[in-house]
Amino acid sequence: MPRRPAKVTEADLVRAIRAAKKAGGSAVTVDAEGVIRIALTASAAPTEPQQSNDATWTPSEALKQHLKGTESG
Repeated sequence: MPRRPAKVTEADLVRAIRAAKKAGGSAVTVDAEGVIRIALTASAAPTEPQQSNDATWTPSEALKQHLKGTESG
């Protein structure tokens, strides 16, 4: 009998824990159905962005070529 896929992966848990820490969470729980819940504390203050939004993003040449090849029309 083949194994069934995991409902929650280790990567999912790592992302949830990282997000909980960033948001000031007090606990991360996973139930039997694979639902991840993050408990936030009442005093959890929103975090300020680490990076300024003033920077302009420009795509790399490889991405430009990929996007050019996938455009329809």
